[in-house]
Amino acid sequence: MAEIRVNPTRMELKKLQGRYTTARRGHKLLKDKRDELMKQFLDVVREDKKLRERVELALDKFYRGFTVASASGNPKLLEEALICPKSEASISVSYQNVMSVTVPVFDMKLSGENLRDGLNYGFAFTSGELDTSIRELGGVLGDILRMAELEKRAQLLAEEIERTRRRVNALEYIMMPQYLAAMKSIKMKLDENERGNTTRLMKVKDMMLKAQLEKSSEQEDDEE
Repeated sequence: MAEIRVNPTRMELKKLQGRYTTARRGHKLLKDKRDELMKQFLDVVREDKKLRERVELALDKFYRGFTVASASGNPKLLEEALICPKSEASISVSYQNVMSVTVPVFDMKLSGENLRDGLNYGFAFTSGELDTSIRELGGVLGDILRMAELEKRAQLLAEEIERTRRRVNALEYIMMPQYLAAMKSIKMKLDENERGNTTRLMKVKDMMLKAQLEKSSEQEDDEE
């Protein structure tokens, strides 16, 4: 770990103490942010898991029904029934701020004719299996859109969690120990300087006292 090189003065010590205090506060805030992001991420993952299970079940029913309808009916008539949909779906995107992370919010709107529970074709030349499969597919469109929204949100939250984790680790294992080591070094240097000054003052005092005693002794000898 690289050391912070500073002049061993009380001014620098005070600056480092201020930086260390700021780093500690930032470390606590980032840890709280990381924990809340993890909570949000887990909530999103749990909801996405439930939706995925429901969508996969519905899609399985759709594919089974559509396979039966394709096998039992005329492929050309099936294609004609599905080639011209009478309803359209439009998706709008807005954005929401979640713990300083901008996540998308999708909204779907249907326009046009949407007859008989989403069945936009006649019943004369189609099978009941096709009707059932189309209803299954139409019922999960909203869930599929919500899944896309949740999975994008999970991706963005995971990226922010990783960035926050790196900042927390940088503060906890690099910057804060550097500040502590630098402050300790400055304190030791200041204490050493103080001890040196005290020693010099004591020596000066001893020299002055010795000189005064010698002067007093000379005066006594002159008086005799």
